[in-house]
Amino acid sequence: MKGEILIVDDNKSVLTALEMLLQSEFDSIGALKNPNSLISALRKNHVDVVLLDMNFTAGMNTGNEGLYWLRRILDFDPLISVVMITAYGDIELAVKAVKQGAFDFVLKPWDNSKLISTIHAAMKLRKSEQETASLRRSNDSLKQELNPATQKLIGQSDAMKRVMDMVKKVAVTDANIFITGENGTGKELIAREIHSLSKRNGELMVSVDMGAISETLFESELFGHTKGSFTDAHENRTGKFELANKGTLFLDEIGNLPLSLQAKVLSALQNRTVTRLGSNTPVSIDIRLISATNRDLKAMVADGLFRQDLLYRINTITIELPPLRERGNDILLLAEFYLHKYMKKYEKYGLEISQIARQKLLKYHWPGNVRELQHSIEKAVILSEDKILNEDSFTISDRIHNQNSFPFQTIGEMERDMISVCIKKEKGNMSAVAKKLGITRQTLYNKLKKYEI
Repeated sequence: MKGEILIVDDNKSVLTALEMLLQSEFDSIGALKNPNSLISALRKNHVDVVLLDMNFTAGMNTGNEGLYWLRRILDFDPLISVVMITAYGDIELAVKAVKQGAFDFVLKPWDNSKLISTIHAAMKLRKSEQETASLRRSNDSLKQELNPATQKLIGQSDAMKRVMDMVKKVAVTDANIFITGENGTGKELIAREIHSLSKRNGELMVSVDMGAISETLFESELFGHTKGSFTDAHENRTGKFELANKGTLFLDEIGNLPLSLQAKVLSALQNRTVTRLGSNTPVSIDIRLISATNRDLKAMVADGLFRQDLLYRINTITIELPPLRERGNDILLLAEFYLHKYMKKYEKYGLEISQIARQKLLKYHWPGNVRELQHSIEKAVILSEDKILNEDSFTISDRIHNQNSFPFQTIGEMERDMISVCIKKEKGNMSAVAKKLGITRQTLYNKLKKYEI
C-alpha cells in the first residue's frame, strides 16, 4: 500500500520487529528511537501514519509522554493518522489518546494481522481526509474565481449615498432584489456587493444573461439536463439555478426574456424546485434572487410583453441606479479610480488629468455611463505620451447625438457608435435594436460583449 509509516518506540527490538512485519505491506517504513526528533522527521518526510509508543523514559508508565507527542503530531498536521502502541494495563490511557485525536491503539504483544488491518484503515482515513481537504481547497478556489473580490462602490453624490444605504439594509435579508438603471451604470457590481454583504457570501453568485439565452437551449442552461435527453446531451449537466443553490442567482437583463419563457422562470421561483431536462425528479433549490434590467417592466406589463406575476415575484425591493450624468463629482472620483487602475496595469505611472480635461469629463453626458468612462480612461492611459492627460487625451464628444459630426473612425468604432445610438433610440429594447440593425439578437449580444457596450 502506498504511503509512509513512521514507528516511534524506544525499544530497539520492537522497532526491528515492526519494520520486518510492515516492510512487505507498505511503501515506506521509517523508525525513530527518540521522539525528540519526531517533528523534524515529519518536516522532512510525507508521513501518513505514525505508530507511537505511550512511554519512553525508563521507569515511567503514565502514558503522558505519548499524549504529549500525540498533541505535537496533530498540531503539526491534523490529518496524520496516529496509532498508539500500549501495554495491556494502559488501555484506559489509550482510550484517552483516542479521545484526543489518535486513530486507534494496538496492544503489546500485538496480533500481526490485526495490527496490519489497523494500519491499513488508518492509511485509508489519511488518504480520504487529504482528498477531502484538497476538494475543499479546490472548491474555495473555484468560489473565489467565480466570485471575484467586489470592487468598492465609489461615489459621494446624494444619489449614490441613497443607493449604498439601501444596499446595506437589504443585503442582510433574503428578500428578492430588483435593480434598474441604464446600461453601464453598474447593476452587476451592485448585485455582487449585495451578495458579499449577505449571509450567503461563502457560496457562489451565479450570473445569467437572460437575453442571451436562445429559446432552444433555455431549459438546459437554466435547469440542466440528463445524459441522452436530446441529441447533443452527451453527459449530465447542472443548470444555473441548481448551481446557485445556497448562494445568489443574478438574472441580468431579465427584461429581454421572451414572454414564452417567462412562465418557466416563474414556476422555478415559485416552487423553489427545478427539473432537469429528461428527468422527472424535481430538485429543491435554495437561492437568493437578484434581477436587473435597463427596461421599464411596468410599461412592458401594460403592453403585454412581461408577466405581471413574474414582476411581483422579482421586485420585493427595487434599487434604481442613477445615470453617471446625474452623479456630479462622482465622475472625477471614478476617473481617478480608473486612472490608477490602468496606470498599474500598463505600468505607466505618474499620470495626471489636467484641470481642463476634468471639466470636459464633467460636462460630457456619458450615454454609456460608468462603463464608457472606464473605457475612456483606459484608452487615454494606453495612448498617453506625456504625464499630463489633457482634453485631447479623451476623444469623447457629442457625436452620439449628432452623427453628422463624427470624427474619423475605424469600422469597429463606427459599428460600436451605431449600436449605441440605436440602443438609446429604442430605449434599451434589444429585440427592436436587433431588428433595426438587421441582425439577430444573439449577434447583437455578441457585438455588445465585443465592444463592451
